[in-house]
Amino acid sequence: MISARRAVHLTSTLLACLAIGLPAYARAADEGTVSYEKESEQAFRQQLAARQIAAVTINKRIRTLRLTLKDGRHVKASYPAHTEPQVARALRRAGAKVSVLSKAQAESEANKAPRHHKIRYILGGVVIALVVIGGAVFLIRRRRLDY
Repeated sequence: MISARRAVHLTSTLLACLAIGLPAYARAADEGTVSYEKESEQAFRQQLAARQIAAVTINKRIRTLRLTLKDGRHVKASYPAHTEPQVARALRRAGAKVSVLSKAQAESEANKAPRHHKIRYILGGVVIALVVIGGAVFLIRRRRLDY
């Protein structure tokens, strides 16, 4: 059996490791992704007319365009329903490299959006559970030592 002091020490050490490790884990997950800033359809049309678009990926499922501009910026725009063929044709005429996501890729991207905080909630629940378990162990061990 471990003593109450040791249980408290182990619990606090574990919590400290989690507190240090969670932000590092979140940063590592974000480093590999490209962040797209949102823009209006009007701004997209202006960039198209000025031939500033180098490459574009079209997601037909959620009607979005992921644009890579010639200056290196990444932006995301949407287009009206049922206009994908016209938009793709206009992009090709403007000299942009156009790619269209497959049905499976488009659906997986569409399903990603609502669950962006899921891992944080799970880890928060684990931390709270560890605090409760550590407190319970501390109180039980303390009562046993009093008798």
